[in-house]
Amino acid sequence: MYDQATQEKIIKEVLTRLLVFEEQPYVPIGISNRHIHLSQQDLETLFGKGYQLTKMKELMQPGQFAAEETVTIVGPKGEIKNVRILGPVRKNTQVEVSLTDGYKLGVRAPIRESGRTVGTPGILLKGPIGDVELKEGVIGALRHIHVPPEFARKFQLKDKDMVEVEVGRERKTIFSNVLIRVSDKYKLEMHVDTDEANAAGISNGELGKIRKGQDEPCP
Repeated sequence: MYDQATQEKIIKEVLTRLLVFEEQPYVPIGISNRHIHLSQQDLETLFGKGYQLTKMKELMQPGQFAAEETVTIVGPKGEIKNVRILGPVRKNTQVEVSLTDGYKLGVRAPIRESGRTVGTPGILLKGPIGDVELKEGVIGALRHIHVPPEFARKFQLKDKDMVEVEVGRERKTIFSNVLIRVSDKYKLEMHVDTDEANAAGISNGELGKIRKGQDEPCP
């Protein structure tokens, strides 16, 4: 147990950090590993008619979850097993990989905003019951920030804005071309993939500082 003086020091430090977080445009970082969003039709082809995803854990964004189910993705040069499915099901199937994953698979995944899959490469999905040959749908996710409206108003951010975010310590990095996505369905969180996180030496839950321009942070 800490003595009283140490406890008071810790409490003061935590409160100070919370105040800084509240008054400046800091955003917690979530690192996205490779994953898949499936349509109901493709889910049933892979796992069986009428199949429903089994929730493993809730994700930060409300209503989103990691499922127990995984699939194998197969490209021209290689395959990756145990790729996690995220729920709930979507209208269209989308596979999100890092650029490193793309090299292993032999797929050149373009950097796209989620949902913009027209003209992207396809890939083979292998499930326990059947396979799905996607004609398109493989992307490297454009780094982005989920922003609730109150945070957007406070720091003068708009949906579809592009900002910079400063992250890291020993390998401090400024990420450019970070998409702002504003919705009352969101919790504040920035998403980067594993390549980006490793390059900057950052972990889940670390904070990044949003900057509106190259040299000017948000007010």
